[in-house]
Amino acid sequence: MTQLKEASRNEAKVEGQDVASAPVLFRTLVTASGHRFGHATLNAPASLNALTLEMVDLLYAQLTAWAEDPTVVGVVLDGAGEKALCAGGDVVGLYRAMRAAGAGKVPPEAAEFFEREYRLDYLIHRYPKPFLVWGHGIVMGGGIGLMAGASHRVVTPRSRLAMPEITLGLYPDVGGSWFLSRLPGRTGLFLALTGAPLNAADALWAGLADRAARAEDHGVMLEAIAAAKWHGEHAADAEQLDDVLRALPQAELSLAPSQLAAHRERIDALIGPHDSLATIAPRLRSLACESDTWLATAGAAFQKGSPTSAVLAIALQRRLRQASLAEVFRLEYQASVGCCVHPDFAEGVRALLVDKDKNPRWQGGVVDGHGDAHVDQLLKPRFEGEHPLADLR
Repeated sequence: MTQLKEASRNEAKVEGQDVASAPVLFRTLVTASGHRFGHATLNAPASLNALTLEMVDLLYAQLTAWAEDPTVVGVVLDGAGEKALCAGGDVVGLYRAMRAAGAGKVPPEAAEFFEREYRLDYLIHRYPKPFLVWGHGIVMGGGIGLMAGASHRVVTPRSRLAMPEITLGLYPDVGGSWFLSRLPGRTGLFLALTGAPLNAADALWAGLADRAARAEDHGVMLEAIAAAKWHGEHAADAEQLDDVLRALPQAELSLAPSQLAAHRERIDALIGPHDSLATIAPRLRSLACESDTWLATAGAAFQKGSPTSAVLAIALQRRLRQASLAEVFRLEYQASVGCCVHPDFAEGVRALLVDKDKNPRWQGGVVDGHGDAHVDQLLKPRFEGEHPLADLR
């Protein structure tokens, strides 16, 4: 406990704020080798740690500082409370910005949010030191964006992952067009079209997580990080972090079976590699009548989801299959800003999270072969001059 007590005295205060009420908490763990390990905690448990622009900016600044500090050898990111790492971006805030901007106009707050959120996600993907994300509880949308690029991704038996953007009139962004397309078979596209939930075993099978641990061993893990001797060299420290995670108790770790693995062949039969949405749609709708609860829920979610979201998700995964991660984030930025102009995104947030009538009135009935023109309209640049993410390499 000595190192953790010392670290708690060295918590980095967010300028102008009390640490206890800061939206992100930062501290460093002093380790047995004298090195430090950065520890960032999303601190908005009442909103399931949903990401705001302030949280994004605080994380980006501190992670950049730790990346450049030779005494810091790695980072842990987790969420406050017992319910969630992060339930996604603050889409209700984006909804208010869209309403204020008016129909057909780009809300400045939305453009800023997506640019800076994607910069943060890209930083994690390219982080020069071991980066561990403790993915306990709900990990959705922007939460998966934080987790996807980490070098060490841990889930617990209570982890619940999903990319449910089709229910909101958005699409799986935060690099989802890149990491979902790399899942086995057509499972990544299935998740994009249905928002189907994943448990810990699903995440491990799909490669969205690297290791499972008991939720109650979070403190044990931090103690082990503090007790370890680190090297100050990425490869050696990554192996050391592997050893820390391998040493966590496994005897009482019990995971529900993977639904995604069990249904992989069925999913591949439903979604052909070149099928159009018009071909795929009736197959997915038919799942709503399945006796299997997981498949039936997925089919019902697709049936109620935004057709615009569906056609955009398919187009982006297929167009960006050979793209670099930087190219993915640049095109996703254009798509996300385009969604803020299209009425479906605001309508989805209104129906699910604001008025909560659960009955969105979608505007984009695009399943009939005219999807490409619709996607091109959504993807057109809505900025002047150089792309806001042109410097990503």
